[in-house]
Amino acid sequence: MESKNKLDLATDKILFTPGPLTTSQTVKLAMLRDLGSRDTEFVEIVEQIRRSLLRLGEVEDQGYEAIIMQGSGTYSVEAILSSVTPPYGKWLVINNGAYCQRIIKIAEILKISVIGLDYPEDQLPDLQEIDSILTNDSSITHVAAVHCETTSGIINPIKEIGSIVKKHNRKYFVDAMSSFGALPINLAEFGIDYLVSSANKCIEGVPGFAFVLIKRDELLESEGYARSLSLNLLEQWKELEASGQFRFTPPIQILLAFAQALKELDNEGGIIARAERYQNNHRTLIEGMRRLGFKEYLKPEYQSYIITSFLYPDHPNFNFTRFYDILSKRGYIIYSGKVAGVDCFRIGHIGRIFESDIRNLLSAIREALIEMEIIGSQY
Repeated sequence: MESKNKLDLATDKILFTPGPLTTSQTVKLAMLRDLGSRDTEFVEIVEQIRRSLLRLGEVEDQGYEAIIMQGSGTYSVEAILSSVTPPYGKWLVINNGAYCQRIIKIAEILKISVIGLDYPEDQLPDLQEIDSILTNDSSITHVAAVHCETTSGIINPIKEIGSIVKKHNRKYFVDAMSSFGALPINLAEFGIDYLVSSANKCIEGVPGFAFVLIKRDELLESEGYARSLSLNLLEQWKELEASGQFRFTPPIQILLAFAQALKELDNEGGIIARAERYQNNHRTLIEGMRRLGFKEYLKPEYQSYIITSFLYPDHPNFNFTRFYDILSKRGYIIYSGKVAGVDCFRIGHIGRIFESDIRNLLSAIREALIEMEIIGSQY
C-alpha cells in the first residue's frame, strides 16, 4: 500500500509514538474554523461526539454517559478519582507501570486512601492475588487498572479483572487511554463503571481533551463527593445535559478535529478494521527490527499492538540520543524508554501510519545503524 502521508504537510515528521500521533490531512483541516462555543452547530457536534463514544464502548442506551473534559488524559483520570470517591473510599490500584503509579500519586495528593498491588513492568497481574485482597479487605471500594501501559506496551487483562471486581461488588475504573478505539471494549460486559481515554490516541484526533464513559447511576451517586471545581464530573455532565454546553471554555477546534476523526474511524470500518491496520503495522515492525538485531522488552504474549519497547543493542557504539537524532533528520520520531531500570526505547504502531511508513522507518533505522557503525553496509 502506498503511504497515505504524502498528503500531510511537508514539514510534518511521522510520529511513531503512543500519542500525540500522526493525523490525517483532513483531521488537521477540520481545525481551520472559528465557531462559537454556544453556537447551535457546535452544540450538535458535541452531542454527536458523545453518542459516538458510547457506541464505541458498546453501551449506547445502556445506562452510561459520555462526559468530555478539557485538558489531557491525566486531567480526566484525576476527575474520576476526585469526583466519584466517597469520604470513606479506598482504592486498590493494580500497578505494573508508570501510569498505574500516576493513579496512586493522584489519590495520595487528593488524600484518598489507596494501596498499590505492585508487579514488575514486564509481568501481568496475578488474578488470584487480586481476588484474595478483595476477599480480605472489605474497606476497598474501588479498583483501578490500566489497559495498555504505554511505558512497556503490555496489555492487562481488564475483562478478567472486571469479573473479579464485580464478584466482590466493588467499583471498577479502567484507564484505556492508549487502547480505546483500537481494542474492542464492551464496558458493561467487562464490568467497567468508569473508563477514561483521550482524543489524541487511537481515534486519531489531536490533543486538548479527554473523555469519561461512566455509569449514570454511579455518576448520580457521586453528588457531594467532588474535591475540585473544574474537574467535577457530575457538574460537567449536568451542564452538557441541560444546555449542550461546557461550564468553562471548550477546545472548539480540537473537538471539530475529533468529530472528523470519528468519521474517518467509521469510514475505515470501525474498531476492528483499525485494529487490523495497527496489528499489521506491529507485525511488520517486529519482523524488521528482529532482522536488524533488536529484541523486544516484553514476551510476545504480553505485547500490545499499540507500542513496543525495544532493548538497546548490546554494542558500545549505540547511543540513543544520536540514534533518535539520525531518525528525526530523516523525518521519523520515536520515543525514549520509560521502563524503570531498563535501557530501552519505544516505537508506536498507531496513528495515521501504514505498512509503507513502517518499512520506510525500518530502512531509516538500518541507515542509522550503519552510520553509527553498529552494522555493516552489507547487512
